[in-house]
Amino acid sequence: MNIRAYRPALAVAALLASTSILVSPALAQRGTNTTTLSHEVVLSDLQDPWDMAFLPDGTMFFTEKCQGLSVRLPSGDVVALLGMQGSEGYASTAEDLFCEGQAGMMGLAVDPDFEDNRQIYVYSTSNLVTPHTNRLLRLVVDEDFTGVSDRTDIVEDVPYKMNPTDQPFGGPGAHNGGRVRFGPDGYIYLTTGDNHNAEVPQSPTSLGGKVLRIDRDGEGASDNAPPEGFDRRIFTYGHRNVQGIAFHPETGTPIVSEHGPWHSDEITVLVNGGNAGWDPRPNMAGRGDCPDGYCGYEPNQTEGMNRFERAAYMPMTDFETYPDAMPPIWDNNGWSQGLANAAFLQGEAWGDWDGALVVGYLGIGFGGTPIGQRIDVIELDTEDGISVADVTEMTLPMDSARFRSLVLGPDGALYAAVDEGAIHRLSPE
Repeated sequence: MNIRAYRPALAVAALLASTSILVSPALAQRGTNTTTLSHEVVLSDLQDPWDMAFLPDGTMFFTEKCQGLSVRLPSGDVVALLGMQGSEGYASTAEDLFCEGQAGMMGLAVDPDFEDNRQIYVYSTSNLVTPHTNRLLRLVVDEDFTGVSDRTDIVEDVPYKMNPTDQPFGGPGAHNGGRVRFGPDGYIYLTTGDNHNAEVPQSPTSLGGKVLRIDRDGEGASDNAPPEGFDRRIFTYGHRNVQGIAFHPETGTPIVSEHGPWHSDEITVLVNGGNAGWDPRPNMAGRGDCPDGYCGYEPNQTEGMNRFERAAYMPMTDFETYPDAMPPIWDNNGWSQGLANAAFLQGEAWGDWDGALVVGYLGIGFGGTPIGQRIDVIELDTEDGISVADVTEMTLPMDSARFRSLVLGPDGALYAAVDEGAIHRLSPE
């Protein structure tokens, strides 16, 4: 097995001295696949499915980035509920919602009290104001699942990248985060991205590059503890582009999965008020000026540095500047392969993987080359529950794909939305 440690032992010891997060002294290893999966395609011919959310009876809401919100009923029938600009066949259309680049209709969550209030929450890009913003919408689903109503924008001011000439990396609509999940504490957690704007991740007022923790009306949780002067909705800050968040099934601890730049996809245990340490501003951590004022891709690959040298030059978690930053419990061995989503497996049918974290990768390299498109099973230490004991690449019963969303269904199966236009169901045989 190839040892895949997130950080050398001496660095781990230094981090433990400055943080309450415990990291197992055992190195995370590549394990052997021990679970055989059965597979079925739940939906196909979709356009960039982005996220899913379930009711206990198997009703599945899902979003398509450039189309809108739909629901698949237990009968298998699909109802198109809320469309975006240019979409057709939906019960209603919100003309201010649009897609561009990586942006559009993204994350989705069902209210835990849905049976009583019929509420769901959708994160989408809107042009109601200029500059455009990302918004979290609260919607009420009709009793017969034929439409939605009573739209309320409970978060209106997550920044959106408009003009690519101001910051050329990635084009317009880049780095929005976008995952929406209810935590076991009853609060909504919303992940956001840095928009390729160097000032955003460490900004006390911008909601980009953050994890928000809010109530159903969009107000910050009463016990959020960001630094003085920060927006009270902020739970953690200093993030690059978090697209995965899941909660430990026993402790409720929030854990995020995050895209790296040219290196270092990361998994991090969140601490209330914590700094994830991403700061792409010029002249930080000993760097000089950077092209277009954004150091997030410095130095580029043509300079001959290997992935570890690049990670040291432009760290995802900058401990030199922020020694108290939240340390990742795992990174992708110096690689960036588009770590996009996270969920916990639960149920005896998963065997040794019951309680393990699964993460999916988009896995597109430079020039569009597919690399690392996979699902990893991250087994956590049974003693502390937050350090990595083993990492196993899941053997898939279908072709590899860009895994955009992983969600555990009420039937105990793992549902995977892939950019290639389908939602798959994976279950242990």
